Amino acid sequence: MAKEARVAPMGHGPGRRPALERPKNPKVTIRRLAGYLMEYKLQMLLVVLGIIGSSGASVASTYFLKPIINDYIVPFIGRENPDLSAFASMLLVMAVIYLIGVGSGYLYKRLMVNISTGAMRKIRTDLFTHMQSLPIRYFDTHTHGELMSRYTNDTDTLREMISEGIPQLISSVITVAGVFTMMLVLSWQLTILAVLLLMVLLWLVKIIGGKSASFFIKQQRALGQVNGYIEEMIEGQKVVKVFCHEDAVKDAFTQMNEELCYAASNAGTFSNIMGPVSNNMGHISYAVTATAGAALAIFGVLDLGTIGSFLQYTRSFNQPISMLSQQFNILLAALAGAERIFAVIDEQPEADDGYVTLVRARRLPDGSLEETNERTGLWAWRHPHGDGSLTYTQVRGAVEFEDVVFGYEENKIVLDGITLQARPGEKIAFVGSTGAGKTTITNLINRFYDVPDGKIRYDGININKIKKDDLRRSLSMVLQDTHLFTGTVRENIRYGRLDATDQEIEAAAKLANAHFFISHLPQGYDTVLTADGANLSQGQRQLLAIARAAVADPPVLILDEATSSIDTRTESLIEKGMDTLMEGRTVFVIAHRLSTVRNSNVIIVLEHGKIIEEGNHQELIAKQGKYYQLYTGMFELS
Repeated sequence: MAKEARVAPMGHGPGRRPALERPKNPKVTIRRLAGYLMEYKLQMLLVVLGIIGSSGASVASTYFLKPIINDYIVPFIGRENPDLSAFASMLLVMAVIYLIGVGSGYLYKRLMVNISTGAMRKIRTDLFTHMQSLPIRYFDTHTHGELMSRYTNDTDTLREMISEGIPQLISSVITVAGVFTMMLVLSWQLTILAVLLLMVLLWLVKIIGGKSASFFIKQQRALGQVNGYIEEMIEGQKVVKVFCHEDAVKDAFTQMNEELCYAASNAGTFSNIMGPVSNNMGHISYAVTATAGAALAIFGVLDLGTIGSFLQYTRSFNQPISMLSQQFNILLAALAGAERIFAVIDEQPEADDGYVTLVRARRLPDGSLEETNERTGLWAWRHPHGDGSLTYTQVRGAVEFEDVVFGYEENKIVLDGITLQARPGEKIAFVGSTGAGKTTITNLINRFYDVPDGKIRYDGININKIKKDDLRRSLSMVLQDTHLFTGTVRENIRYGRLDATDQEIEAAAKLANAHFFISHLPQGYDTVLTADGANLSQGQRQLLAIARAAVADPPVLILDEATSSIDTRTESLIEKGMDTLMEGRTVFVIAHRLSTVRNSNVIIVLEHGKIIEEGNHQELIAKQGKYYQLYTGMFELS
């Protein structure tokens, strides 16, 4: 039986990389990122000093060309056996400066690796930790691909910005400031000329970069569509083949692939043009500056050493500015990714104002209960009151709905005035068409969602007063869609109760009739399951889910199509085990199969969120209403 569908808003989709976009509030995002980086204050200080040392060494070493040319090379021309001792000393000083630059560069780059990986570790930890506190509603309204992109694309882009983008930005700013200052010191006339030529370069970069950025956006969107389509087709390959849609699927993929190819080709073309244009403009700027410098030297305005140093500064001036313009979109994309990460971290966690807790208890001679740390098999609700007193109520599994109204969306009612009562040890079955509200009722018992109107009581206590963790600890669910985690069979069963012994795990497996097939696995209970138990059949996975519920040993059991993937023969084999599992427990069953419905104490028929019939199998058959129609229809099909 399918669950009530809740349409999630369109997001990035499975495997999609977010398109390049600008951050909405970069100042706030930068401040938050700075908070993560400030945990490495000393290392960040050393990084800044390293960048200053590296950039300063580059600027200072270039200036040495002026005295070398003017004081040594030019005077030595035509002289026999010149004294090179001072020249050698000058070269030694330059070598020391270069070594300082190399050492400073290695220092800050090595430190940035530690800072970026450490900061990303903290961000991922905060993201994952906060995600565990989010309500089910958040996951129902956001696609898995959208959430996964936070951990993959966004964090990767952010890591690149922290480890490479920020140091390059600081280095470029320091280099440009230092070079521009030295250029002014050497020649203000040539500096003006260099700035004018730089403006031409930036204009070209803006035009080409704009074209490149627009096609990169189209490329990322097209790539997301292609990846999402491929994943969807892989998952639905059986359906594609059953309906012979291979050609239609290939045609649709070809069209998407063509769009991706067109966008990628243009993005790559304009991106690759950027480098040669910048380099050639640099050569042109160098040539024009050299010509102008030569003219000034002829008129005695400049000397050769000044021209030599200035020409080197010209190269150093154009390169970091060009690099800044090219890195700008990448930095913005990283900040946009950081905003998406922080948006998840800023989501409101699941509210829990409950104060009634689940505790182990033992019965005193007078019949009252007291709290204990011993495993007595008896559980109680510890209920503190406003006057400071405490009462203990035995956990028996009585569940009562009183005029409950609920909708996943504000103006769309799913349950309308539901009133029902499940006594301890009763088996309550829900039947009805898809979307009638059956699974929604079980979601409300777990407090995956809170009811806006009406009340739900558990052992006479309003479930809003019970802490959610304690409430869910007293329940166990076997879902229609089983999920197994990477690990051994034993670990997957123990997920129901982490302190369960190996003997209890095997007993639960025998109860669910899973022991036989588990013992025939290559390593038995120590067989490692991967990819959601892909090496098991669907029925075997469902049996493990039942064993997981059995080892939890809860007073209330919810079976949401628990036997939907088990064949009739296997179902008959586990029926006794299921009866043993359900014995003494309050059980809510959602199922179509008569074997799990007709022996229920109460069968509730839902239609459009309302209870239209209620009673046991014989009573409802006698009424010849909706249940009678469902029963006879299913009987004929069987």
